[in-house]
Amino acid sequence: MTDLTGPSWDLSQEYESPTDPQIQADLDELTSMLDRIEDRNKGLTVVLDHIDDMSATEKSAAINSACDLHNLIEDAAKLLRNPSTFANCLLSVDGDDEQAKILEGSLIQYRLRFNELAQPSNQFLNIAPDDVIDEYLQDERVIDAEFQVRHSRLRRHELLSLQEENLVSALGQNGIHAWSRLYDRLAGQLKCQVADGNDQREVGIAEAASLMQSTDDRTREDAWRAINAAWSSHEETCAAAINSLAGWRLEMCKRRSNGKPVHFLDAPAHSSHIGRETLDSVIGVAKESKDLSQRAAKALARAYRKTKIGPWDQRAPAPELPGQDATIPFDEGLGIVADAYGQVDGSMGDFVHMMAENRWIEGTVGPSKRPGAYCTSFAKSNTPRVYMTYSGSMTDVTILAHELGHAFHHWAMRDLPDSQKSYGMSLAETASTFGETLVRDSLLSRSESPQMSLAVAWEELSAIAAFLLNIPTRFEFERNFHEARAEKPLLPRELRSLMTEAWQEWYGDSLSEPDDLFWINKLHFYISGTSFYNFPYLFGYLFSQSVYQRRESMGDDFFVRYKGLLRDTGRISAEELATRHLDADISQRDFWRATVAALEPRVAHFESLCDEIFD
Repeated sequence: MTDLTGPSWDLSQEYESPTDPQIQADLDELTSMLDRIEDRNKGLTVVLDHIDDMSATEKSAAINSACDLHNLIEDAAKLLRNPSTFANCLLSVDGDDEQAKILEGSLIQYRLRFNELAQPSNQFLNIAPDDVIDEYLQDERVIDAEFQVRHSRLRRHELLSLQEENLVSALGQNGIHAWSRLYDRLAGQLKCQVADGNDQREVGIAEAASLMQSTDDRTREDAWRAINAAWSSHEETCAAAINSLAGWRLEMCKRRSNGKPVHFLDAPAHSSHIGRETLDSVIGVAKESKDLSQRAAKALARAYRKTKIGPWDQRAPAPELPGQDATIPFDEGLGIVADAYGQVDGSMGDFVHMMAENRWIEGTVGPSKRPGAYCTSFAKSNTPRVYMTYSGSMTDVTILAHELGHAFHHWAMRDLPDSQKSYGMSLAETASTFGETLVRDSLLSRSESPQMSLAVAWEELSAIAAFLLNIPTRFEFERNFHEARAEKPLLPRELRSLMTEAWQEWYGDSLSEPDDLFWINKLHFYISGTSFYNFPYLFGYLFSQSVYQRRESMGDDFFVRYKGLLRDTGRISAEELATRHLDADISQRDFWRATVAALEPRVAHFESLCDEIFD
């Protein structure tokens, strides 16, 4: 019998358990490296206070120290990330894993020391005069890091002193990052009561969230209300957490506004490798396009014989239609993704099968699993892992295609230097949303009836509503929240109000009621390492659509050019990437307008299917 749910992943290729002696061996090696970094830092700290007036001898010695430190820091980062990734993977599957919690907690002291010891190199590379950096980047030990260094220097006016940066890093582990860990613990342990016939049963948040992929309206709504009821009992705690996260970031903006004012959107835009002008353009075009996006949402509602969608419909699958099997076993779903990927190039289909054969995909349903889906990678083996909860819906197939897109992006870059693998969130969504579109169009081309076509096209319309309405709603809330938080911490009722206003601003009359607790139940608002974990999805969706729309015109060269684009994501800005590979200027609204305009036929096609099936 074929299993409906997904397989459990195999992490033993990295470590057998949280108490595996190899973890301690890696941490001992990490300690040795950190000792060497500390010793080598002396060659930089002696010149930081007069870096503009170094003698020729001091400059030569400092550059040599900085080159040595570059490789040491990269190697140490791998040894730190590996057990961190392992602990996070374990806790994602089982939030009650005590040994994984102990491991996660024990890594804090290593992370603190690593961050502190990396600061002198960071300071030197950011504040040194241009001629010093030019000479530094000519050294073969660091030449691959040119973009990383020059991109970082765009924000050098924000740097505090070495002592202050070390203090910020140290306090952050038990400050901003502690609030994020608290939320993760709650998400992994929280239980809610969902309907089970005439009775109630207790499930974890992730399992309840999977019920919102049911074709039954009442099941989805009940699960949504159950999740919100569970989170509402922690409303004060979550309000304290989200206020503290934003408060920390806003305070840091003030402290870093020495050279010129620092806005709370500067850091997320910079980390996404895009300029503020580009960010403003993509959000602006999304706002211009609300009529089309709301048409998509209303069409989705119509397929369920409703006039408006509910907040519990955000992950709804296509409605069940006569003669269709509503569930897709995991192996079948994997085959769908592999076939679609293989249509671009055989190596992409082979990659999907390799991920499954190596057991690098986690898709089980469990009571203590964290909600959501992600792709991560182990630094030592340089191999990706995909995490999700697969329960057999078409939406699950789309999520699988999305996360495997991330994994393929990693795989395409695996032979590059570490300094060229950090591509920012906006570009991170390129391969993932491209993968979704591949799967949808592949299925549409094989559809044998309007009902089957609607089931596939549903995923396309859901993507348009998600990326052009739901994502901007999150952005609107987070931006308005940060602006309000600059004045004072917000009460839970005020957070509810801001959230409601954002839903109404973007969805208009296409939504039956707002989700005023979305600020609690959306994990992305509580990620301490990244703020505004939202607009990159909109950027990535539209950018990948633009890439996809060029597939036919590029012909046989497409795969080579596509893979080349992915490999360049970590070594040039998004603007330069678009110029080089798409001959386009993404800082201007016309690029995004053209991309959105090409989506209108997809909306119209879905509406015509509704006309054919339901009227």
